[in-house]
Amino acid sequence: MKVAVDFDVCASNAVCMGIAPEVFEVRDDGYLYVLDEHPGEPLWEKVRQAANSCPTGAITLVEDE
Repeated sequence: MKVAVDFDVCASNAVCMGIAPEVFEVRDDGYLYVLDEHPGEPLWEKVRQAANSCPTGAITLVEDE
């Protein structure tokens, strides 16, 4: 699975970070950072929940081929 963020849409509200802090981080500069674009299978459910909970719909998950 690959995590992609549309930073033009992202509001950096940290909802995703609250759900999956291993993958998402909003830093002191106010911007969202993806810490792991290819999280391992144990994190997939948390990452899906983070994407589904994103208020702006900025997070997209793509299945690796």
